[in-house]
Amino acid sequence: MTPAVSLTAASAPAPTRTRRFALLGISLGYFMVLLDMTVLSVAEPDLARSLGSSMAGLQWAVAGYTVVFGALLLSAGAVADRIGAHRAFRAGIVTFGVCSLLSAFAPNLWTLVGLRALLGAAAAACVPASMAMISRLYPEPAPRARALAAWAATSGAALAAGPVIGGLLVDLAGWRAIFVVNVPLAVVTLALTAGHGVRVPRGDRVIDWPAQVAACVTLGLLTDALIALGSGSMAHAAGATAAALAAGVAFGWLERRATAPVLVPEVLRVRGMAAVLGAGAAVNFTMAAALFVLPLLFQQTLRLTPMETGVAFLPMTLPFAFNPLLTGRLVARAGPRWPILAGLALLAVGGLVFAGAILSGGSYPALVGGLVCTGFGVSLALPALVTAVVTSAPPGGAGAAGGLLNAVRQIGATVGVAAVGAFAVLGKVDGSGTAYALLVCAGVCVAAAVVVGRARVDQR
Repeated sequence: MTPAVSLTAASAPAPTRTRRFALLGISLGYFMVLLDMTVLSVAEPDLARSLGSSMAGLQWAVAGYTVVFGALLLSAGAVADRIGAHRAFRAGIVTFGVCSLLSAFAPNLWTLVGLRALLGAAAAACVPASMAMISRLYPEPAPRARALAAWAATSGAALAAGPVIGGLLVDLAGWRAIFVVNVPLAVVTLALTAGHGVRVPRGDRVIDWPAQVAACVTLGLLTDALIALGSGSMAHAAGATAAALAAGVAFGWLERRATAPVLVPEVLRVRGMAAVLGAGAAVNFTMAAALFVLPLLFQQTLRLTPMETGVAFLPMTLPFAFNPLLTGRLVARAGPRWPILAGLALLAVGGLVFAGAILSGGSYPALVGGLVCTGFGVSLALPALVTAVVTSAPPGGAGAAGGLLNAVRQIGATVGVAAVGAFAVLGKVDGSGTAYALLVCAGVCVAAAVVVGRARVDQR
């Protein structure tokens, strides 16, 4: 998905000071986009009380963002290449800031869900454009690698900081404050990336809009079917499932006829690629599920405040900030297969620990082991998955492969929130339903590990 950027003698690197400020702005934009994926988690109970939301409503408040984000990532790189990455990035940041401000004043749940969908579209515009802008700023391989590492490190910081920042803001001013904070972040990001040094030329890539729309509709209807199933609306679920299947068939038909398909065939045909993509979806399925159901458990059963809930997540989120660096060294020595398998195994163990702790009373000390396993599992698997995808991609296809991995990860998160919410309402949030939901996560990770093991995914 990362657009290939050709540099000529006329496009000399920007001055060092300019590049550093621009990189800071690009990284801050990425931080903001990822922060919005986790900061909402600790605000769920306050949001439900304020807007009178059901479990299905909370699921849509989360999934409204990830449905559009994941689906549009499939073509966002082509859009950035077509109009110029700096234009796509800045348009995404402006939209993100404006929609965040509007979200803070949303009068009802479904207005918020619609605005969250627009936030997902803005986020999709920013991510691949960020990578293309960094490639333009740092044409030399070694400095570019360091810049991309710094940019990627912000993902760990955002995941670690999200629940804590969200808890603090909710304690101080309620759930609306978590959206207001994005406005100054967007303004600073635009100021830092306003120079001429980050301009990227337009390209001529073709965008298959009909297939992209069909992909969004398919994912949205599938999510709707899972949420309706969990709320007991069987007729609604059946109708949404039938419509999702029809949209999926339409997407497949459009892809076969497309000259520039959304899903690049050369990438999908690589040996082991399907297994890696499935593992990426499983990791985000599990992480998103835990971030969705555990805050409800912490605040409704353990009676923690939002700020205490954010701190309670630290055993899970802190490994996101430092463990990817260690994983990178491990992958460099042994290849990505074993870190992927180890990460999936830890995630499965984490789900089992969560379920056992909840069924035995749900005390926080009993949950800590599950939080630690989940944090280390995610931070082991994700860097290894990125390496496996990029190094096994066909020549010239690393960007498309990386974009596809990001897209399926967000799709996994969307389905995870919808699916675990459906299981959670089988019992009370503080009882068997939540345990069943987390057992599903463990099962998904075990299945993904079996597929990866059989595919013999390797770096070489």
